[in-house]
Amino acid sequence: MNTIPAQEIKRRGIAAVDELIANGDIHIIRNNQPQYVVVAESRYQELREAEEEAHTARVLASFEDYRAGRVQRFTSAAEVLQAMEREEDE
Repeated sequence: MNTIPAQEIKRRGIAAVDELIANGDIHIIRNNQPQYVVVAESRYQELREAEEEAHTARVLASFEDYRAGRVQRFTSAAEVLQAMEREEDE
């Protein structure tokens, strides 16, 4: 991933980003640490679509678990924690 100091953007403006974005995502370094990531709009849309697809897949898997009877019902948070502890012990 490309990196650019925040000071360079402050000095040169968006032109500093324009030169690097063609080579991929850019980490913006502030106080010697990566603080931000700049991505092209097309890459951002790809990430959003992938996020939506992953969400849909998780929901569909949950429905399938429910239909297959792989769901437990609990009446309190304490019951959930107890069930999780039992699973860890197995």
